[in-house]
Amino acid sequence: MGIDFIEILKVIFLGIVEGITEWLPISSTGHMLLVDEFITLNMSDAFKEMFFVVIQLGAILAVVVIFWHKMIPFQLADKTKPLVKRDTVSMWLKVVVACIPGAIVTLLFDDYIEAHLHTAPVIAAALIIYGIAFIVIESWNKKRVPKTQNLEDITYRIAFIIGLFQVLSIIPGTSRSGATIVGALLIGVSRVAAAEFTFFLAVPVMFGLSAIKILKFGFSFTGAELIVLAIGMIVAFFVSILVIKFLMGYVQKHDFKLFGWYRIILGVAVILFFSLT
Repeated sequence: MGIDFIEILKVIFLGIVEGITEWLPISSTGHMLLVDEFITLNMSDAFKEMFFVVIQLGAILAVVVIFWHKMIPFQLADKTKPLVKRDTVSMWLKVVVACIPGAIVTLLFDDYIEAHLHTAPVIAAALIIYGIAFIVIESWNKKRVPKTQNLEDITYRIAFIIGLFQVLSIIPGTSRSGATIVGALLIGVSRVAAAEFTFFLAVPVMFGLSAIKILKFGFSFTGAELIVLAIGMIVAFFVSILVIKFLMGYVQKHDFKLFGWYRIILGVAVILFFSLT
């Protein structure tokens, strides 16, 4: 089966949506599922379920490219220093600790979530609830000084607590980055450190989720499906590069209230739209 120009335009648009929403705390999966209500890919339901997760690999590769110098645990350029960067290895071990709660919950409940909670009311509720959470927490934070200012200051205990908050992101509309950032802000992590740890955490999480989805779908892709997946990932990669750079500059000067209000407005709009149709 071939793929026509209209389908390519749809995939490009979905890649743009993914690249923007994966890193901003506004729920990429929620947006992708909502966009699919209006711009439906002419693909099987099984493929689309896999596509909406695996397309995120493009966004993850953007993180790896931007933060390569922080993520690579080996010192290759300067031979006067130890080959292994202990701080980077320690950070990855903390990421592993943070991934444990989410990995357990995903393996146990992913099929149930897919079958019962990928609905507009659930997405709308999650958008609104976490939007309110951002506004309340940021208002509270005005009177507090973050205890954990830098990425390197995050301890194993803090990493595990952030990982517990990440479990909440299994609910569509929550946002993986949104859940981890909310958790980090609550326990006294600065916005910049929270965002950077979220980027680290996204790498194994999204590779793991993508592997699960591909294994469930199988490796029998048609030519059209491979083209759709490749285009979506490439577009998501380049858009993510721009969005990540924007976000890191934004959080140094602003709080997350703007994203909270956006979530609330979008959640209300979703409720009104689906209640009137």
